[in-house]
Amino acid sequence: MPVVHIPDRTLISVAGPDAFDFLQNILTPDLAVLGRQEAKPGALLAPQGKILFDFLISFAGEQALRLDVRSDVADDFLRRLMLYKLRARIEISKQDQVFVVARFGNDSAASQTDSSTSENDSGWLKDSRFVAEPAYRRYGSAIPASAGRSDWNAFRIDNGVAESGADYALGDAFPHDVLLDQNGGVGFKKGCYVGQEVVSRMQHRGTARRRVLIVQAAGPLPASGADILAGERSVGALGTTVGQRGLAVARIDRVKDAMDAGTPLTAAGVPLTLSIPASAKFGFPETTAAGEG
Repeated sequence: MPVVHIPDRTLISVAGPDAFDFLQNILTPDLAVLGRQEAKPGALLAPQGKILFDFLISFAGEQALRLDVRSDVADDFLRRLMLYKLRARIEISKQDQVFVVARFGNDSAASQTDSSTSENDSGWLKDSRFVAEPAYRRYGSAIPASAGRSDWNAFRIDNGVAESGADYALGDAFPHDVLLDQNGGVGFKKGCYVGQEVVSRMQHRGTARRRVLIVQAAGPLPASGADILAGERSVGALGTTVGQRGLAVARIDRVKDAMDAGTPLTAAGVPLTLSIPASAKFGFPETTAAGEG
C-alpha cells in the first residue's frame, strides 16, 4: 500500500475518567461502536446543526481518546471543547508534534505478510470513511513516504471522501451534505449531542439535498471553489481536484433536473458529469427541483 505523510493535522487528546461520556454527549459519532483499531469520522456541530469542526476520532488508551483535526483550526477546536468541559474529570491538550501518516488502496504487488501487517499491526488504525477500498491512519514517528498528496487526494476522490477546507467550508455544511450519515460519522441510535435535533430531522424526513458527488471532466478541472453550472444556474461547487476528476458538494435534485433535461453541466466552461460515490446508500431523487427558486 502507498504511504503518504499528512503534515497539516494536529492531535487533540481528551483523557480522564469522564473522557468517553464527555465526547459521546457533544460529538456526532457513536463512540459505543468505535473499534479499538479504528479511526472514525465525526463532527462538532453548532446548535443549528452545521459543522463547526470535522475530525477523525480514535482511542488512545483506556481513558483517553484522540481527535485528528486540521492544524489551522486546532486551537479553536480546543477552546470550543473547553467551553463544554464544566466539571468533567478530563484533561484536554494539543499534540502538534506527532506525525500523521496514511496508508491506502489495494496493492496487488504486496506480499500476504505486508497485507496482514497493515490490518493487524496495532500501530495502524482503519480509517472507516473508506468503504470500497481500505485506508489506515498512523500516529507517532515518521516512516518513509511512497506517495504524494495528489495520490492521496485522488484516492479520496475515487471514494467520495470529503474534508473541510479542501471540499467545504466549516460552518457552511450539515453532516448529510458531506456524507457523515453514510460513513458512520453520525450515530443515529445514540442519545443527544449538540445539533442532534436538526440532524435527526433531516434523516427521518429524507430532506438532504446537498451531497458529495464525484466529478469527471472532459479536460483539466478548474481550481477548488469554482461554481458548477447547469446552463446558467449554479448547482454546487468544486472541491478537491486532481486532473480531470474531483469532488463536489452539489444539489442532487438540481443535478437530476439537468440530467433529465439534457442541460450541460460545466465548471469554468469545462464540460463534466457528476456521479454518486459507489459506497453511498442514496440516489438521485425521483421527484426533482423543477420549478423551485
